[in-house]
Amino acid sequence: MRTPSHSPRRAARTLASLLLLVLLAASTAWASPSNKWRLQMSGHAKVDGEIELSFTPKGGTASSVVVPVAKGTGENAAARLVRDTLKATFGKDVYKVETDDGEDVLVKKRGSTPDFEIIVVRNTADGLRISLDRE
Repeated sequence: MRTPSHSPRRAARTLASLLLLVLLAASTAWASPSNKWRLQMSGHAKVDGEIELSFTPKGGTASSVVVPVAKGTGENAAARLVRDTLKATFGKDVYKVETDDGEDVLVKKRGSTPDFEIIVVRNTADGLRISLDRE
């Protein structure tokens, strides 16, 4: 008689979970830091929400930045919110942060700051989209 812990479905789920963990760990190893990033905003927030970004300098520890976004915020206003929050979080010595074309945010390393990776951890401001490009 089989016990539930030895069922084929449970084994398949366990294997799938392990593969997912391996892929997540490998994606960190494949990360490609850059000295400059472009964050492109598009659309507008249909609800109040937050954008959480993670900044990880090469060989360093990730820093999380949360940007509150109000319902109705458009792409240009969202870019200014992200810019201002990043400037307030990191100051002037780590990254140069500016808007470009209204809806884009450029983030460049300063001085001896190492190259860095940015990822969008979460975006709960439905309708507002963010895409990241290495420059």
